[in-house]
Order: sequence, then C-alpha cells, then structure tokens
Amino acid sequence: MVPLPESLTYPFPPAESIFHPSPTLSALQKSEPIARFSTADGRTGWVVTRYQDVRTVLVDPRFSRAEASNPELNLPDTGLGQATTGSILGLDPPEHTRLRRLVAGAFTARRVEALRPRAAEIVGELIDALTALPQPVDLVEHFSLPLPVQVICELLGVPAEDRHVFHGWSDAVLGDVTTDPARIAGAFAALDAYFRKLIAAKREQPADDLMTALIEARDERDRLSEDELVRLCQTVLVAGHETTANMINMFLLTLHENPEQLNRLLTQPETIPQAVEELMRFVQLGEGSGLVRVTTEEVELAGVRIPAGSAVVPLMTVANRDPQLFDDPDTLDVTRSAGAHLGFGAGVHHCLGAQLARMELQEALRGLLARLPGLRVDVPVAELRFKNGMIVRSLHELPVRW
Repeated sequence: MVPLPESLTYPFPPAESIFHPSPTLSALQKSEPIARFSTADGRTGWVVTRYQDVRTVLVDPRFSRAEASNPELNLPDTGLGQATTGSILGLDPPEHTRLRRLVAGAFTARRVEALRPRAAEIVGELIDALTALPQPVDLVEHFSLPLPVQVICELLGVPAEDRHVFHGWSDAVLGDVTTDPARIAGAFAALDAYFRKLIAAKREQPADDLMTALIEARDERDRLSEDELVRLCQTVLVAGHETTANMINMFLLTLHENPEQLNRLLTQPETIPQAVEELMRFVQLGEGSGLVRVTTEEVELAGVRIPAGSAVVPLMTVANRDPQLFDDPDTLDVTRSAGAHLGFGAGVHHCLGAQLARMELQEALRGLLARLPGLRVDVPVAELRFKNGMIVRSLHELPVRW
C-alpha cells in the first residue's frame, strides 16, 4: 500500500514506470478520489482519479474549458496553456460547437473508412523503405512519425515535405510552459506565420482538402474569423499527428513488455481493432494530467463540495485503471472489451480525430505485425530517451530490429 502524501502538490509525483500510473495517484483513486492539490506559489485545485468522476468532469457543462483560460482566476498551469487559448480545445458550447461542426465532416466513420486503403498503402510504403535500411532502424523517424503526418497532411492540405519544420514547432507547443515559455511563444508565432502564408496560397490555388473547405467557410459563408481559421488549422495539424505517432511507439513498447499478448496478436490479427481499444486504455501516453476545467458553480462530486471557480484536473490515464470498471486493470489483455475507456476523452471535447487515430493505429499494427513479425526494440526500455517536459511521452528515437 502506497502511503498518501500529507499534502498533494503539482506537478504530481511522477510515475515509476512508463507502463503504469504514479503509485501516489493510484493510491488516491482508492482512498481519496477527489483530492486537493497546491502549487509551489500557493495556487490550489482539485484532482479527480476515479473513472465515473473523471467522466462526469468531462461531460458535465458545469466544468468549463473556456473558464480555464480566464487570467483573472490565476489558475495553476497543468499543461497546454497557450495551445488551448482561443482554440477549439479551450472553448465551450456554443462557440466550440460552431467550430467543431466545420471540421467534423472530415472525421466521420464513413470518411475515415474511405481513407483506410490510402493509410494501408502509406504503411506498406514506409515498411518497404525501412526494410531497405541497415539495422537497427529508428522507427520514430521512418515509421511512427511519417505515417500520421502524411495522413493528416493529405487530409488537411499541408505539404508533407514541411513535416520536419512544423514538427519542431509542434514539439515546442506541447512542451512544459513552466520551463521555457519564450520557446513556446516563438513556436506559436512560427506556426501562425506558416499557416497564414499557406492559407494565402490555398486561396490562390484551391484544392480538394479540408483547409480549402475551411477557407470557403470563412470567405463565402463568414462562419469563422481569420484568426479562428488559422488556429483551427494549427490544432488539426498538431493534434492530428503528435498523439498518434507517440501512441504507435507506446503500443509497441507495451506489447514487447507483454510478449504473450504480442504473440496473441501475431496469431490472431483479426483481433487488432479490439486490441487497439485495450491499448488505448492501458498505455500511459502522459503522466496523466488532463486539460484543466473550472467549475462555473459549486459542484458536489462523489460527496465532495467543489467551490465555484475551482480548477479541476481529470486524470484519464488513472481513470482507465479503475478496478470499479475494469477487472484486473493493471494487466494488459488484448481480448478485453475496453470500449468504455477514456483514451479519447468524453463529452463535447471527445477527440475529434478519434476515428482517424483508431484507423491509423489499426493499420500500423496490422502492417508491422504482418510484415515484420520479429520486430523488437534494440535497447533496454530504461535506456530509451524521452523528450523532456513534453505533455505526452515522446521518444527521441526507437531503434528496432526484426
């Protein structure tokens, strides 16, 4: 039994393993699921760890994303501060609904299924290219990153050859705002300038892509402002590749940590869609800090009264290990029915690209397991280098052999 801290401070105690939540946060889930926390400069908030309570925070409109951007509240920054201000990630209905509707049509199940053959083709091309390289091969550079980048670039209408440029800015945007705010501000300025130039070019030469459709919504129907157009394109691009690329890496690391589950997928590839849901539940993509919400009125949650104007942090990765919903939650079981997981969030901010991410993750696993069944990580997990300060676990490289 992990002892509870006398007082919980943010940043929260780190995990001891990349495969499991922090023992302190897991202990809170069992005995103090709605807990107060404080920061070094005296700000306070509430952290939520049980599945049902986390889901309530995500779906109940009394927990506001827009209020989290209110500078007068002087809230603790739990990540993605600048990335959400003025973007779809930081809005409540009806503004959020208006912008989401403009892009939702590109991410329906039907549209995504139509993209599957192209995604499978890209997977095949990438595997062809990496198998021609001397081993070990960096899977990040040659597969995990270029797959979602190429898919989202083709969908949005961004030149794929620019990926090395905008990926650096993307890394900065998802970095820790408390460590280098100037670098993050610079990345935002660079992304802003990049998209304004690209949007101007698209106006001159329209194409059959999402960006052209958004420009038409701006110019012909006045459904969003120019700044909203720019931020929406930024959000789709960054969110459309960063998490999926890092999920591919974490999926493979987790499967190789659980060889019996890997072998099950090798012999039963038809179970890959179900396995993707279980991996989404199990994988610890970050340390667990969800986007902060703010209570618009006093709320009682699991018997705890949370005052109006309070910062509330829902921990989805911890909630996905809640034994009240999942039997033996700290065990990976690719045969589990894990469709209720919160890996894509819930409510109005449920991940817009969830269907696209699912499809890409399925095709990535299907291609790698079929073509490279002997794929293995070439270094001990303890020696892998993760980027410092990232909100999601992001590897510098992942050397592999087969």
